[in-house]
Amino acid sequence: MKTLYPSAIILGLCFFVSSFGRYEKNDLNEIKTVTYYNGQITNGNDRLVDKEVLNDFFERYPDFKKYQNDVVLLYKNRSYGTIWYDRNKITEFGNLLYQKLKVTDEEGIQITIPYENAIDQIFDKKSKQKPSITDTDILLSTAYIIYMSNVYGGLDEAAVKKTGWLLPKKKISYDTLLDSLISKPTLLEVNGELLFDQYYKLQEALKKYRKIEQDNTWQPIITDIPYKDLRPDATSATIGQVRTRLFVMGDLKRDSESNFYDQELMDGVMKYKLRNGFKPNYIISEVHIKEMNIPITDKIKTLMVNMERCRWISPNLVKDKEYIMVNIPSFELIYVRNGKVELLSKVFVGTVLTKTTIFSGSIDKIVFSPYWTIPQSIVENELKSKIASDKNYLADHNIEMVNGQLRQKPGPSNSLGLVKFIFPNSDDIYMHDTPSKTLFDFEKRTFSHGCINMSKAKELAVAMLKDYPEWTQERIDKAMDGTEEITFKLPSKVPIYICYFTAWVKDSGEVSFFQDVYDQDADLDKILFPLVEI
Repeated sequence: MKTLYPSAIILGLCFFVSSFGRYEKNDLNEIKTVTYYNGQITNGNDRLVDKEVLNDFFERYPDFKKYQNDVVLLYKNRSYGTIWYDRNKITEFGNLLYQKLKVTDEEGIQITIPYENAIDQIFDKKSKQKPSITDTDILLSTAYIIYMSNVYGGLDEAAVKKTGWLLPKKKISYDTLLDSLISKPTLLEVNGELLFDQYYKLQEALKKYRKIEQDNTWQPIITDIPYKDLRPDATSATIGQVRTRLFVMGDLKRDSESNFYDQELMDGVMKYKLRNGFKPNYIISEVHIKEMNIPITDKIKTLMVNMERCRWISPNLVKDKEYIMVNIPSFELIYVRNGKVELLSKVFVGTVLTKTTIFSGSIDKIVFSPYWTIPQSIVENELKSKIASDKNYLADHNIEMVNGQLRQKPGPSNSLGLVKFIFPNSDDIYMHDTPSKTLFDFEKRTFSHGCINMSKAKELAVAMLKDYPEWTQERIDKAMDGTEEITFKLPSKVPIYICYFTAWVKDSGEVSFFQDVYDQDADLDKILFPLVEI
């Protein structure tokens, strides 16, 4: 047996320390254990931190405490190895994350990041007071959680429900997502990859409107008092101001600065009205001037509010083979099939007192020539007095009594029209045709007791039944013209999403703003932009 001399023991210990670890002091003179191989960090699998190190970090950075559980999970699932280092250098994704943190206003939010100076020092080549390697790694992990939770998660589920949004909020695993981002950082840049595709369109609109604000081209439109509607061939200074506003918004390609209401302005007015859900005519009324005079700062907030709503929706929504989306503020339904818009339809929705619920479901039945079982609340509040004052009221309106309940029989005057679409839900909301077609001529269409009334219900039924050859046009017409209810149970359910977007951007880049009919924006404003008391 050979004798191991002291010098050999010392040499061995030196090799052990240089290969596996040593203590490093940071600028606060705090000792951190750092893993090295020959004086260098080897790769992202080294055990740089442990539970004790993490606990110590959050004791020294108490403003990060609420993110501690998420950060610990990142390290636990990676055997407490480094996350943000590769061959002595911060990874590509680490650098991209830092860049993103510096431009969060482009995401429609302003993130307050505690200890931002410490993070800045990491990337400042001239800084002589850089955090220790351990602190650097944990700082970036915490910054990652902050960024992702704000930009990709948005408000928590409880806050979302308080705004009346009952669509299921998408679930995000920041831990699982991290692996994808490390291997492919461009996921943060690719439209539609991680967020609902409308988000990216609103983001571009936000840039446009911030540029308008910066250029100071959004000036108030001054009108005569009392106001008189502006019509083609009129001349006034207000017309010139409207022309400038339409040019700034993109509804006109040029600003002739003319005060005369000419054909060019007529085309711009029509584009503006169609874009924003107004009745398509050439009259510029006071309500249009009022909408044009909404401050640019408010328009920007509206875009930001709707970007927040997009954070709550799964990007997979648009990947469904077919789906229906109803947007309450625009009073519009869209039916998409195989990635293409099959149908657009006007709708009217619930009043302010009987709001249409914001939620999602699956259409599983189409009912032709439906009966309408009249809700007891409508009987009590609306029909009782009419029945009492007119003994023929029930017969005249094709209403019968069945098992103690009033119901309206099928027919062209039935309040549900010729067809209804069922998607089971606790609020007993469904979508249906209506005999009251003139109501679709109104700009603000809040008339129902909560259900969604369609102008093109028959056309939707035809479009949805394309894959069922037994449902010929002749059979559909006959089913709708019957005296008995006919129900077809769909073999493949069709997802339906009832949403609330007061700003929407088309594929062309055209930006639309709609009325906040249920004051949902106002509620969300208070959460996203709380007033700061001075």
